[in-house]
Amino acid sequence: MITDHIEYHDGETVLEGYLAYQETNTQQPLVLVAHDWSGRRQHACDAAERIADMGYIGFALDMYGKGVFGTDGDIEVNSALMNPLAEDRLVLRQRVRAALVAGRNIPQVDATRVAAMGYCFGGMCVLELARSGADVLGVVSIHGILAASEVANEAIKAKILCLHGHDDPMVPPQQVLAFETEMTTANADWQLHAYGGTMHAFTNPAANNPDFGTLYSEVAQKRSYQALENFLQEIF
Repeated sequence: MITDHIEYHDGETVLEGYLAYQETNTQQPLVLVAHDWSGRRQHACDAAERIADMGYIGFALDMYGKGVFGTDGDIEVNSALMNPLAEDRLVLRQRVRAALVAGRNIPQVDATRVAAMGYCFGGMCVLELARSGADVLGVVSIHGILAASEVANEAIKAKILCLHGHDDPMVPPQQVLAFETEMTTANADWQLHAYGGTMHAFTNPAANNPDFGTLYSEVAQKRSYQALENFLQEIF
């Protein structure tokens, strides 16, 4: 496996993504990986490498800026990083679309076959990429925030897969229903898998705060990654 750090820009903001792929003589599909609220740390980089193991190119994008990271469990710091983007979806869309442009410019990438996936806050990011009308084949939200904003959507071109913990207090049933209604009204190709007895951040082994609503689940993690693999095979 070949890995590298790729510097790119959103306007004057310097960003740094993490690239992972298997050496090959042909261009491969690209999967953008959007990180959780703590930034492009090991969990996102591991996900990019998991994508590379599937035979695709994984690119863990950067929503915060080169060298800007939160930490596991620090609610105040992570919230301060995430909230400005979560509260301004136009800026958020621009930031994630900058990663799409950077990813498509990687020489090993087949620019016609691109998808995006994201964890928690990153799930919101890739859903906003779809809502922006981006020309990608699919997006996958993994225990992501499903709530829409007041920003108008463009025609959704991407197929959408949401992998959701039913007991996630950050995404209550009414938010799930509103999302399903939104996607149906938009005539999107969408699906949502809900895992019973499962909280937020279920793919992250470091998640161990049930009082806050975050708890790792090995069973849900395995099921979600199988669903992810099936989805990517379908769209690519």
